Amino acid sequence: MLRVHGMVENEFTITMAELLDLPLHEHYVTLTCVSNEVGGDLVGNAKWLGYPIRDLLARAKPHFGADMVLSGSDDGFTASTPLEVLTDDRAALLAVAMNGHALPRDHGYPARLVVPGLYGYVSATKWVTDLEVTRFADKEAYWTTRGWSTHGPVLVASRIDVPRPGATVTPRNGDRIVTAGMAWAQHTGIAKVQVRIDNGNWTEAELSEELTADTWRQWRCEHTGLSTGTHTVAVRAIDQAGNVQTSERRPAIPGAATGLHERQFTVE
Repeated sequence: MLRVHGMVENEFTITMAELLDLPLHEHYVTLTCVSNEVGGDLVGNAKWLGYPIRDLLARAKPHFGADMVLSGSDDGFTASTPLEVLTDDRAALLAVAMNGHALPRDHGYPARLVVPGLYGYVSATKWVTDLEVTRFADKEAYWTTRGWSTHGPVLVASRIDVPRPGATVTPRNGDRIVTAGMAWAQHTGIAKVQVRIDNGNWTEAELSEELTADTWRQWRCEHTGLSTGTHTVAVRAIDQAGNVQTSERRPAIPGAATGLHERQFTVE
């Protein structure tokens, strides 16, 4: 059972049976962990089925001055999500299924939150049982009491998947070398990915078709004329708002690691 309460006109509870009787929506969303290191794999994409959170909140009718929803889990976890993010047009869902199947227990069965554009620690509450409409000035969530930032917007990011670290690469079709990977900027979307070899000029990569602005995109780039020996490839992404992935290195705390992913490989 989910309780919706706090700074609202209409407090209510909803059972799982009642939730499943509502008109459910499907949407592809890439989720990212705020503790993901540059080039890390704590990011994944799935097709989610659920009920729009904005419709739950519309039923509750938040009071003027409320700016946060504190979601709670049956294991005691809490997350602080900006109210405006849960009430705009994005596909923020109270999700009940993943990739065509009921949520696995590890992914939040029977219901969890999925919110495009925010890191999971402020949005992706699993085993959710409680939505309290409140204010950032009045309440703190689990990770924000431990030094992480309060709002957690996803930053534009990219990684290299090909070649593998330290790989020896044999040129194909003459002298062609291929690099490839992923880029993401959920709810804004990826516009471009650029690749650089050995501190040379940035080259624009090919991009896969965009599934939605809330999902990652694959990139691929061909390079010719590389000499035998060790080389370094770097990647950066640019989102649809024109934000260029920063090269500044910083750790994950308080709001996601930044910097460009680089990888060394050897041409034989």
